[in-house]
Amino acid sequence: MSTAVLPHLVRFPVILIKPSHYDDDGYVIRWKRSVVPSNTLATLYGLMSDCIERRVLGENVEIECHAMDETNTYIDMPNIIRQIHSAGGGLVGLIGVQSNQFPRAMDLAREFRAAGISVSIGGFHVSGCLSMLPGVQPDLQEALDLGISLFAGEAEDRLEDLLCDAANGALKPIYNYLKDLPGLQGQPIPFLPREIVTRGLGVQTSFDAGRGCPFHCSFCTIINVQGRKSRRRSADDVEQIVRANLAQGIRNLFITDDNFARNRDWESILDRLIEMRVKEKLKVRLTIQVDTVCHKIPGFIRKAKQAGVNKVFIGLESINPDALQSAGKRQNQFSEYRSMMQDWHDQGVIIFAGYIIGFPEDTPATIARDVEIIQRELPVDILEFFVLTPLPGSQDHKELFHAGIPMDPDMNNYDTYHVTTGHASMSPDEWREAFQTAWKCYYTPEHTKTLLRRARACGIKTRKLSNMLLWFHGASSIEGLHPLDSGYFRIKSRHGRRPNLPVESAPVFYARYGWEILSKHLRFLNLLARLRWFSWTLERDSDAVNYRDASSGA
Repeated sequence: MSTAVLPHLVRFPVILIKPSHYDDDGYVIRWKRSVVPSNTLATLYGLMSDCIERRVLGENVEIECHAMDETNTYIDMPNIIRQIHSAGGGLVGLIGVQSNQFPRAMDLAREFRAAGISVSIGGFHVSGCLSMLPGVQPDLQEALDLGISLFAGEAEDRLEDLLCDAANGALKPIYNYLKDLPGLQGQPIPFLPREIVTRGLGVQTSFDAGRGCPFHCSFCTIINVQGRKSRRRSADDVEQIVRANLAQGIRNLFITDDNFARNRDWESILDRLIEMRVKEKLKVRLTIQVDTVCHKIPGFIRKAKQAGVNKVFIGLESINPDALQSAGKRQNQFSEYRSMMQDWHDQGVIIFAGYIIGFPEDTPATIARDVEIIQRELPVDILEFFVLTPLPGSQDHKELFHAGIPMDPDMNNYDTYHVTTGHASMSPDEWREAFQTAWKCYYTPEHTKTLLRRARACGIKTRKLSNMLLWFHGASSIEGLHPLDSGYFRIKSRHGRRPNLPVESAPVFYARYGWEILSKHLRFLNLLARLRWFSWTLERDSDAVNYRDASSGA
């Protein structure tokens, strides 16, 4: 335990910032409403609330916690600096920082450090680099040279020490807890106030019911940061999370476990949620992530639906057996995909699936062929593509690093939407073209109609699916961003650009920005109109429920 805090402190502001990253023009990606809630922000806010309640800095010190997700919130640097200076001390925590967000996190941290503010950076980039690479890599060393504290691992049972060190002006250079992963049962629950949650589309918040994954996928960072051992919250913990959110009118919850089907307590958690729904008529809508063999777990899909699951994400990754084998994804078998997806559709659940472009066996021709096979034979609703990316913290990155194979030095590009290394049979341009073509081929007007027909036949509301199609198709084809980086109404600041790029003149910036707003919204409205019109016609076609195609075994 750290020593008591300095006696002059009366209040201690803690600013938790989940940073965004930059687009290809160097502007921060920020929206009026973003789409993916930050579980790290909810987790750290919950832990901070516990520290505040326990008054860990002393009875006379008021800890003030402010949580910000930069994807939907303007980071007012001067105001934050004034707030901390007026208190005589404070801490900025740049949290949940992924590799593509590290350059932006460092740009923010430099400004805070220049003002004498204590800064800590944590998240998958810091943890992944320290867990898989030798020594301290140059970008992390740069942070240390600026007096920025690095936090690796998880904050449960450790946040109090960090706060005490910060309040005493004695932050350690590195807090490394990677070899000491905490238990989750009985820990303070992840939570965000409603005013933060409502800055996202769908009024959705998130929490992790467990951490760790037993599989060995070579492109994955989770297994090397959170471990392969299942660590879980109890059914009591999950009930507390759900009730806390229901109390503030939040019913849409994303369980962020990388693979909820491998959470050893999945059944007791689902049974508790089912009991709440049946006895108290509590309406909770859940999104979960699972593997491709979850349908073999007796009762899993049925209970998931009864508990409120209406959307599920499945990592297909590829339908090429050789690619799956080389990536360590041995649990994925194409022969199982259709029956698994049909089981989810039988319960009226929307299926999201991830597909990776760029395995060594991939070529432009095989990618186009595989997308066509998926369209024809698999009842996927939403397919999202990712560029195979050697993320720091993955086995892939470690092997390329030690082999001296060139990788993109700009971490901002490690967003699974950019090509960051070489390929055995495709040039970077061919790889990029194949990736963009996959989006275009899957979301053709004809296939989106097929997706809506399938939805109508299995009892999924076509209006709901049309909203999902607008999001995923529109983000890739209109915004030029990955759907997970997208949102509603892009907000750009002329001065919110990477420091190494010039500030554009006001006439040039605002003319371009205004045209982007107008042209993109017209294209979105056109896409929405087409989707809604076909959805409307299907809902009024009584014979549409009888639709069958090859994906349903017809």
